[in-house]
Amino acid sequence: MTEQGTPVRLTNPFAAVAGAGGEVMDVPEYQAGFERDHEACTEPMWKLERAQTFYEPDVASWRAMMDGEWERSLALIHAMAGPLTDYFHRRQPVRRLRVTELPITPYLQWEMHILAVRATAGSPCRVLPAERVADLEPLPELVIFSPALMYEVLYDEYGGGSGGRRITDRDVVEPCLDAVTALFGEGEDVRDFHEREVVPLPPPVITDGMRAALPAYAHRTEEFRV
Repeated sequence: MTEQGTPVRLTNPFAAVAGAGGEVMDVPEYQAGFERDHEACTEPMWKLERAQTFYEPDVASWRAMMDGEWERSLALIHAMAGPLTDYFHRRQPVRRLRVTELPITPYLQWEMHILAVRATAGSPCRVLPAERVADLEPLPELVIFSPALMYEVLYDEYGGGSGGRRITDRDVVEPCLDAVTALFGEGEDVRDFHEREVVPLPPPVITDGMRAALPAYAHRTEEFRV
């Protein structure tokens, strides 16, 4: 792995993802496939996360944030520490590369608290500034299980999960895995970023516009996933 902080020159393997063949799945199909593949996974898996705003309607702490209850949101996040530690003792860890822009969005402020807890529980995360990947844009949202298996995670216009695309073309997957691994080596540990950039922030401002999409997610019943 590249020494942390050392830039890596990359071609753009992510450009091939959009045109790759893959099985398109709706939310229940994606979650079931993800669970099967994670249970069978024998090596650490990788996640590339680029968007700065998502909707997580099935996560209690996210809903608390959206309701303006920031202290309750943080308490619910800290309550996840034990279950997450147990989970990652039983499953392969997720190594997440989190691309980040400043100023931090309300969603990202919330998520960084979760990612710090997850890192302590055994799921490493490193943060990379968006300008570092400017020449690789647009970046897909990816979960990579092996050199021949990954999912492109699909989202709707608000950033709510709408399913995934299961891709098994090694010529597409393996270069993406190599690139994510190399970029991860450049990143900063999320706990250091969290302590410096996130902890001092005031509670996030939740606007009426952000809340306007919530009724569209009332039917969602899926559980929080890794």
